[in-house]
Amino acid sequence: MSKGFLIDMDGVIYSGNDLIPGADTFVAALKRRKVPFLFLTNNSQRTPRDVVNKLQGIGIEADESDVFTSAMATGWFLARQKPNGSAYVLGEGGLITSLHENGYSLVTQNPDFVVVGEGRNFTLEMVNHAVEAILDGAKFVATNLDPSPKKKGWSNLGIKAVVAMIEEATGVKAFSVGKPSPVMMRVARKKLGLDTLNTTIIGDTMDTDILGGIQMGYRTILTLSGVSKQADLSSYAFGPDIIVENVGELDLDGLLEATKPPKQSAPKKNGIISD
Repeated sequence: MSKGFLIDMDGVIYSGNDLIPGADTFVAALKRRKVPFLFLTNNSQRTPRDVVNKLQGIGIEADESDVFTSAMATGWFLARQKPNGSAYVLGEGGLITSLHENGYSLVTQNPDFVVVGEGRNFTLEMVNHAVEAILDGAKFVATNLDPSPKKKGWSNLGIKAVVAMIEEATGVKAFSVGKPSPVMMRVARKKLGLDTLNTTIIGDTMDTDILGGIQMGYRTILTLSGVSKQADLSSYAFGPDIIVENVGELDLDGLLEATKPPKQSAPKKNGIISD
């Protein structure tokens, strides 16, 4: 069985519009050696084409087939929960495209699901409409629960804040599909045709990438080029298998030869991580 990688983007491959040192070399090596990998992002606004354009703009060659977003995972999930269902959506671009591709109708009345993703054009009227739909029986799904970075000047409220507002108004908890949910983590692995012990996730955030990887039994690599820093690690009961400053420090030969440490083996009693 071949080894492969699930790779977070923001904080691992780039920071804003800047390439993180060594990211282009690492990705080029994966492609040259035909190592299976997917760029994994919780951002549900972008379509795969949008993601590819962003990567190419910073010097990384990629195809749409190299990308898996929380919007794509959400479309996959809903299509299996209720084929050809309907949704009232607070979200944009990538989420809407994914739902359409998975046979879903976007409606404003009597939806099967209320789906919340990232967006900049939400209104209080839209949120109120979502609340009414959930109180009337619609199921509540979020593409992810990423928080706002809580930085001055940040123009995006953060999906977690929007979801929390609706949860408070309805008393209903949203089901989140994106990282660290096993839904997205497992579907991404399956798309690559990998088994659990031959899958490595590379991410910059302990609460999503690393947590999700550990719950699934994957090998985990934390890069310190993004959200989580060395000083933060003592606050967590779990830790990554490998810590590097950035992906440029990774030894691909060593990663492909190494096996998953026994301490991170998947517990057999938990069906979430079964193959």
